[in-house]
Parts: sequence; C-alpha cells; structure tokens
Amino acid sequence: MALESVDAHSSDPLLVVILGPTAGGKTALSLSLAEKFQGEIVNCDSVAMYRDFNVGTAKPSLTEQARAPHHLFDCVDPMQDVTAGEYARQARQLLLEIKVRGHLPIVVGGTGLYLRALLEGLFAGPQRSEELRERLRERAARRGLPYLHRILSRLDRATAAKIHPNDTPKLIRAIEVCLASRQKVSELWQQGRDPLQGFRILRLGLDPDRAALYARINQRAEVMLKEGLIDETKTLIEKYGPSARPLGSLGYKQAAEFLRGQLTREQTLHLIQQAHRNYAKRQMTWFRREPEVMWFQGFGEDPEINQSVCSVVARSRSGHPGVGIVMPQ
Repeated sequence: MALESVDAHSSDPLLVVILGPTAGGKTALSLSLAEKFQGEIVNCDSVAMYRDFNVGTAKPSLTEQARAPHHLFDCVDPMQDVTAGEYARQARQLLLEIKVRGHLPIVVGGTGLYLRALLEGLFAGPQRSEELRERLRERAARRGLPYLHRILSRLDRATAAKIHPNDTPKLIRAIEVCLASRQKVSELWQQGRDPLQGFRILRLGLDPDRAALYARINQRAEVMLKEGLIDETKTLIEKYGPSARPLGSLGYKQAAEFLRGQLTREQTLHLIQQAHRNYAKRQMTWFRREPEVMWFQGFGEDPEINQSVCSVVARSRSGHPGVGIVMPQ
C-alpha cells in the first residue's frame, strides 16, 4: 500500500516523523537520518522538554546531540506546564525555520497527543481558569488522583477512557474544557481542527518484537538506577519541590516513593520496569490509530531497519515513497 501522505506531485518539502514505543530505538534512527540527509531533530517527548531531568528521560546525550541540530530539549522550567497546544505552536515555528534553511525536519518522540496536536491541530478550547485548576488540584490532593478521573468519566466517558487516571494535568484540562464549554472534549475534537500545512508528511513507525522490547525496557530501568536516577530525583525535589510536574512521570515517581521510604530499591526497580512496559503498550495502542504509518518490524539500531528507512526517505524526497508495511487497525 503506497503512502498517500507523501504526495509525489507536491512541491512541499518532506517532513519525517519517527514514532513508536519507548526504548524502540527512535533516537538512534533519527540520528542516522539526520546525518545522512542534513536533518534537524525536533523532540516530541513531553518530559524531555524539561530542564534538569536527564537520567529518567533517556533524552539524547550531549555527544548524540552534537551529531545533529536538536530542538525542544531542555527548554521548559520544571515548574511550568506545557500543553499540547503550546508544544504544537513551538514545534510548528521550528519546522518553518528548518524549512527555510532547506534541511530535513525529523520529528521524534513518543507523546502521542503532542504529535497529534502538531500534525492535525487542536480544537479552539476555552481559556485556562487558574481558579478552577487550583480547586481541582486541592480536591485531588485530599481525595486522591482517581477522584479527577471519576469526575471526567461522568462528564465525558470517551475522553476519560483515553487519559491515564494519574495524568493530573490532562484530567484537569479536560474537566476545565467540559465545564467551560458545556460540551464534551470528544465532541469538540471534531471541530475547528487546524492540520499542519506546507509539508509532505512521512510517518515511520518502529514495531519491535514485544518480548525483546520488554527485555530492553527492563535493562534500561536497571541502567537508570545505576546511573543515579534516585540521586537525581533527590536533587530535583530539593531544587523544585515535590510538586514539580515532571516528578510525577515514569521513573521519577517511583524514585520519589523510594526516597519517602515507601519502596525498597528492588520494588522501585520492579515498578519502574512495569510502568515503562505498560507505557509502551499504551503508546502502540495510540500509534496504531495514526494514519498512513509505514511500519518497520524491529529496533531503530538494526542495520536492516536503518538501511530500509534510509531508502524510503531517499525515495520520498525524490517523490517516490514506495511501499510500506501498514499495521492492521
């Protein structure tokens, strides 16, 4: 099945999107493409945008970042929230700048909502209400995180089913939109979308063997602990306080629980591994709904995958994308 998203008759420049599960090798593949095709890498991972959060994010190392221009890493203060809409605005501006330079933009990351906002646009929802948000945060603190998910389920069951019960910022925004607009978020999503224009979009998906992926995730968690995830978390709590948003993300959440004496080191490792495996599963569920993805059955570091992807990108730049492996819906 030829990829319709890459229009052979369009004069628009190519935009490459690399998606897939955590630990799937997206960074390695993006670096290979960037070096071969004079590319610039645009981050699409929400936690990797935050400064000082390094060990637990698996963001590209300084050595890796020196191999090609990187954008939207280490650019947000940990006390701030970055909505999908704000990410999309910043990323679209960067894409235009890369386009002017005549380089290949390569969007890489696993935050599905951010990617959807960038490529498909978001509805024009109501403005934020800090008063309402603070009330919701206080109630969540008193009654526990599941409380917000229960509220959203009553307001908009379809949207609640797509948001993790512990993802407080997304839950608060969804509740805020429902109350302010008197409509369901799932209905508003269908209105007033603003898809990205001016690029031919080539979506490349990595789909490694599930058992091999889980083994890699487990090993990565062990490396994070050995490289100082707990010490980094302790420093971050001292610097920003326990309420900094990224401290609730995978790995940091469990490390903070260890520091509070709620977990042993062995339990911490086990829960980090489990959380990342569950996250990888949710990512693939989300990305299978992405349109017109060319899927590759392996890791981004695999030489065969690398060669195949480079061939696809080369053909796509010349207007002949070729045939992709499309995962069944």
